[in-house]
Amino acid sequence: MTRDEILAEAVKILDNKKAEDIRVIEIGDLTIIADYFIIANGISTTHTKALADEVEFQLKEKGVEPRQIQGNNGGGWIVMDYSDIVIHIFNKEMRDFYNLERLWSDGKDIDPSQFLK
Repeated sequence: MTRDEILAEAVKILDNKKAEDIRVIEIGDLTIIADYFIIANGISTTHTKALADEVEFQLKEKGVEPRQIQGNNGGGWIVMDYSDIVIHIFNKEMRDFYNLERLWSDGKDIDPSQFLK
């Protein structure tokens, strides 16, 4: 899968599993760590973990393995590193506290609905 296909698929998976407030931020011009961040949150610790598990499972079914996954134990903030795409899945409180959207406000917001067609 291409980077853009992985990006679209991850957004679709999160949307289908009822992730809240999915945001896509293009950060490639700002840093070398990734080209895109996907940020979303679940409504509970269980939901947050289920979102991450489903992304990992479905992308693995398509032959895409994460380089690393961090934070799976507590479910408050799970980071999934797919090289050019880093997926951040939070519970609501952690997302509000860390506010990555503000930290990366120089990035370009991409409308996630374009991936849901």
